[in-house]
Amino acid sequence: MKKTAIILGASGLTGNILLHALIEDNRYESIKLFSRSKIEGLSNKVTQCIGDLLNLEQFRADFTADEVYCCIGTTNTKTPDKKLYKQIDYGIPVNAARLSKANGISTFLVMSSMGANAKSQVFYNKTKGEMERDVLQENIKHTSLLRPSLIGGERKERRTLEKIALFVFQIIQPLFIGSFKQYKIIEPKLIAQAMINLANNTSHAEVIITSNDIKRIAKNN
Repeated sequence: MKKTAIILGASGLTGNILLHALIEDNRYESIKLFSRSKIEGLSNKVTQCIGDLLNLEQFRADFTADEVYCCIGTTNTKTPDKKLYKQIDYGIPVNAARLSKANGISTFLVMSSMGANAKSQVFYNKTKGEMERDVLQENIKHTSLLRPSLIGGERKERRTLEKIALFVFQIIQPLFIGSFKQYKIIEPKLIAQAMINLANNTSHAEVIITSNDIKRIAKNN
């Protein structure tokens, strides 16, 4: 039987690649997007639910599917207010997990970040770590937390510091050997494919998926 998927964050770099991959994937008959604004020119397979993602509860009746893909994330440049930042990076994924549990969705995949740690003194890492902790507390049967390293690719918005970091990492990548391989730049296409593969092979034992494992799983079609 063909499946229905929910995507949160389909307008972002990885989320948009994921969206188009699922549109082309014959295992899926329906894709639901939950977002603040409409994406034009999409397949008839896609249903768009537009509203305030900080109040996901308003979507409770429509929040039904076989799988949820959460690709939500912001930046300090876009969201300098730390309270709002946490409402997005922590609040949306955790509330999505709670809705998934309440509505009987058994597969939940969320993009986190390398360095996520609820006890970290770094705000970004602490926020991601707290998000992971509270998503896991929902005990959704098939949960995958993906921790990619620095993500490559071209973004719509200007991210000067990220572009500088990508440039530097591209130069020094040959030095990343052994345990340092996990710090290599990862392409968003690999993250999207790994998420799809994880959703369609729930025998994976891993819950926290590191950057190296994301690459490995993405190639196991």
